Amino acid sequence: TTEIYTLSLHDALPISLIMMHGFIPPARFFPYLTWNDVEAIPDKENTVIIQPVGAIEQHGLHLPLVVDAAIGMGVLGKALEKLDTNIPAFALPMLYYGKSNEHWHFPGTVTLSTETLSATLVEVGESIYRAGFKKLVLMNSHGGQPQVMQMVARDLHVKYDDFMVFPLFTWRVPNITKELLSPKEAQQGMHAGDAETSIILALLPEQVHMDKAVAEYPPELPNTNLLSPEGKLPFAWATKDLSKSGVIGDATTATPEKGQQILKSVSDGWVKVINDIYAFK
Repeated sequence: TTEIYTLSLHDALPISLIMMHGFIPPARFFPYLTWNDVEAIPDKENTVIIQPVGAIEQHGLHLPLVVDAAIGMGVLGKALEKLDTNIPAFALPMLYYGKSNEHWHFPGTVTLSTETLSATLVEVGESIYRAGFKKLVLMNSHGGQPQVMQMVARDLHVKYDDFMVFPLFTWRVPNITKELLSPKEAQQGMHAGDAETSIILALLPEQVHMDKAVAEYPPELPNTNLLSPEGKLPFAWATKDLSKSGVIGDATTATPEKGQQILKSVSDGWVKVINDIYAFK
């Protein structure tokens, strides 16, 4: 019975989701190496090790909890496919859990504390450094934790002054995403809106329920032209303060075609960044 169930389950899933590497090219997946493979890597000081960091958190009624992690893995996988084979770069396994307490009022969100996430990333970084590597990318795909990446990167570099750690946000590389969005969405779309829904339609179309997609933007703030949820002068907020559905943006305009354009553009940006980090002194 177990064998029959296993076969039928595997037959129903794409092979990339059955294997541990997911969207990552197998030759670029760090855990597939042996310890002597790692020991024998030439030019370890310039080899780029990438730790993708995501989240398991609500993304409205139309998207799964895995959105941030799926985007990180999908973008990184495409980038590593396109990267020159002469550039040494490896992906660590996705850290699926992140600091997502702004979403915990919605069922399904799984969150680590700032302290737990920081300690985990520091210990991962120290393990990579002990193995002889000197360049680590913290590739974060969740908007609620870039500050954690920055503090961890600074602490690791201060402790090991020849260890270069790059706290980067997946969406901040050069890309055309905002050109594909409406002006309002480009300015106010923050969570589970057009861009995220489109890219998940490209990566995991069977997990998207467009019949449940909505458009919901934060309410107008009274008596202020300076303060905003995300900007130069932000205030602390939880998602329930800004949205009833869990969506902050317009998911109804998303398309898989737009998602493919976004995926290509963002992954192209990551190819450039990985090349820059490899050459960085």
